[in-house]
Amino acid sequence: MATLVLTLVGTDRAGLVAAVAEVIDAHGGNWEHSELTELAGAFAGVVQVSAPDERLDDLRAALNAVPGLVTVSLPGEGDATARDTPSRRLSFTVLGNDHPGIVHEISATLGAHGVSIDRMRTETRDAAMAGGRLFEATVSAVVPPTVEVAAVIADLERIAAELQVDVSARD
Repeated sequence: MATLVLTLVGTDRAGLVAAVAEVIDAHGGNWEHSELTELAGAFAGVVQVSAPDERLDDLRAALNAVPGLVTVSLPGEGDATARDTPSRRLSFTVLGNDHPGIVHEISATLGAHGVSIDRMRTETRDAAMAGGRLFEATVSAVVPPTVEVAAVIADLERIAAELQVDVSARD
């Protein structure tokens, strides 16, 4: 069995997920993991699918015919090796007044340490008492065994002070 990672983007409409699921099922595939959401009237999602090796070409062709499907990718051998390397998890939240550059600074800091973002959820909302907008992010990251988690946390706390946001980290 091979693993496909599908990226779905399109105008939000009833039946888009059903159309993709029908194609996967018709080609002997299994829908394993997904993150699906509606953002400002658009549908966006990432889906992990396993399928028989001998049916991959037909499955990919059928998926590419579904309206709203942007890319179908097959993870490379290097990706599997990276997942098998022992690592640690670092989870943290960011909360503060919204302004441009927060995600850039946080992701650049993590990248400088070789830390990979495994999952990130962000949102903005009205700041009820103070006015303006609040930015909140919840991040789960993978820290390579050669990287000191304390150093990553220290750098996150340093940029949090510069960005005037709070970072709460736990490893």
